[in-house]
Amino acid sequence: MRLTVMAAGHARGTAEGTLVDEFIHRAVQMGRNMGFPSIVAEEVAISKARDAKTRMADEAEKLAARIPAGAHIILLDAKGKGMTSEDFAEMLGALRDAGTKDLCFVIGGPDGLASLPGKRAGRSLAFGPQTWPHLMVRAMLAEQIYRALTILAGHPYHRA
Repeated sequence: MRLTVMAAGHARGTAEGTLVDEFIHRAVQMGRNMGFPSIVAEEVAISKARDAKTRMADEAEKLAARIPAGAHIILLDAKGKGMTSEDFAEMLGALRDAGTKDLCFVIGGPDGLASLPGKRAGRSLAFGPQTWPHLMVRAMLAEQIYRALTILAGHPYHRA
């Protein structure tokens, strides 16, 4: 199953971007022989529209255009459902085992995320009730993907 972290905004040159790159690299190494042949982070530009509603719609359109056809979509949203690292790992393993070809995590821009035109999300995921900066959400998601793969592999990284 190919994993994609799709986000609005650019992280290059930031501390958070460095963390994303590090954990994606680790996940690629871990997942290669576990049925996760591709794990990537992709970005689209933040909209320059004047009002938030238009910015969110523009970004959602750009993100939706990059999501592979038939992908299982998980939105990162403060109103989403939280899950433990073990539950997250179980979900990834179950989707892989069910034959899901593409899993795409979608993170909106600073204003949030409008509905993705022509796409339907399978679920929404939150990292707790707090509001997190979008770049931090990317870094935390990349780490959780790596952690999930280590859990599935029985690797000692996860010590809960």
